[in-house]
Amino acid sequence: MTHDTWWIATLGRTLHWARLREREAGTAEVLDHEGALHAYDSVDTARSMLLDASYVEFDGLDEDDALEHGFSLDEVAPPRAPGDEELVPLMSVNLGRRA
Repeated sequence: MTHDTWWIATLGRTLHWARLREREAGTAEVLDHEGALHAYDSVDTARSMLLDASYVEFDGLDEDDALEHGFSLDEVAPPRAPGDEELVPLMSVNLGRRA
């Protein structure tokens, strides 16, 4: 069984998603917005690498946190697709210009 969490990073007005997948054996993999799959020996290592790359866990955000990143929680949701190949193009989102 796997468990996925979604992470975001904003660069200018672009939001990038990353999916952290926890594997049954305690290992983890991260699918980044460019389609690269990174394997890690543990979930903690994967989380540390995401944090070092300025990602934050999406489920941990409240509306104030989201606004600091330039979006509202009402406007953004983790991407969904049948497979990774279809998912990757949805993992970078232009937030448009600030009002």
